[in-house]
Amino acid sequence: MIVVMNYQADKNDIQSVVNRLEGLGFKIHLSEGVERTIIGAVGDKTQINDVALEAMPGVEKVVPIMHQYKLASKVFKKESTIVKVKGLEIGGGKLQVMAGPCAVESREQLLEAAKQVKEAGGTILRGGAFKPRTSPYSFQGLEEEGLKLLAEASEATGMPIVTEVMDASALPLIREYADILQIGARNMQNFFLLRKVAKENKPVLLKRSPSATIEEWLMAAEYILAEGNFDVILCERGIKSFETYTRNTLDLTAVPVVKYLSHLPVIVDPSHAIGDWRFVGDMSKAAVVSGADGLMIEVHPNPPEALCDGKQSLTPENFKKLMKELNIIANTLGKSLNDS
Repeated sequence: MIVVMNYQADKNDIQSVVNRLEGLGFKIHLSEGVERTIIGAVGDKTQINDVALEAMPGVEKVVPIMHQYKLASKVFKKESTIVKVKGLEIGGGKLQVMAGPCAVESREQLLEAAKQVKEAGGTILRGGAFKPRTSPYSFQGLEEEGLKLLAEASEATGMPIVTEVMDASALPLIREYADILQIGARNMQNFFLLRKVAKENKPVLLKRSPSATIEEWLMAAEYILAEGNFDVILCERGIKSFETYTRNTLDLTAVPVVKYLSHLPVIVDPSHAIGDWRFVGDMSKAAVVSGADGLMIEVHPNPPEALCDGKQSLTPENFKKLMKELNIIANTLGKSLNDS
């Protein structure tokens, strides 16, 4: 449930309500808006009567949250969450583009990709140091060496880093380098890992599992929010369907639906969804029109020689062309493509 404090409520009124709820075993989350403070309370609602709470000084009303995802719901927070990372804003009127190679392969490859992404207008550098692959014989990433190269590329371009955390054992190492911790589609419901990354005090990018419903996706986000980390970015990257021509089916209907249900920002990864570079541009543009707050696009200096997902990677030239087209669409929609 949420407790809506009235505009006259002072700090003592708010603390009194918090103390009462915590005394009854509720987990408390505060959302301080421009006009009112909202107190989110997660726990056994049978322990307290709504009327008793509404009688407390400063309380305007008590509202039950019917969704299983309490903290991710717009009932808890009406204002859209804006996730800030190194001066960039993900959410609101900004449109951030995370781009780079699927996997860090070499110093030369990564620095060239980062340079090209930056020059084209990309704002966040993506790259995998630890790569979960379907086949155990496929390239698995450079691990710590890859993280060091990402840090070097970030220093050279000024772009923050987003990279994937595959398991809790690698988290102490990755957190030293990453600005955004990515939870991949395979780990969306790895609840132990979600709790761990939530406590790192860093933004978390949560990809949707190819078999997850929207509610399951938001419930996974709830695990992170419940640990007190509200810097969560949702990423739609395609779901499984009966279609076999494309790698997955990009569910762009999820973007407006999730933004209606939740206050969390939503970005789209068309590269993994489509699996073919020829269609990444069109789906990127469609994602922006659907209301996405950003994109995650794979860019490689030489896709035919990529060790991972070369087929879905854009060349720097194609990425530059796409960014120009996206800028036109973003301006038409009253958004800015990046933070400049």
